[in-house]
Amino acid sequence: MPFVQIHMLEGRTPEQKKAVIEKVTQALVQAVGVPASAVRVLIQEVPKEHWGIGGVSARELGR
Repeated sequence: MPFVQIHMLEGRTPEQKKAVIEKVTQALVQAVGVPASAVRVLIQEVPKEHWGIGGVSARELGR
């Protein structure tokens, strides 16, 4: 059973997260040959002030 963890900055819509889950699942079905029902996808949203880029938070960078 493939288990995928995706870390991304907060702020995506429910529709965008649904699309990510669907597309990642389909990629694993095609690449590994497992049934879609065996794929698990976990999206963890990270607050922008907890994500650093070059020593600065993503919030400070306006991301």
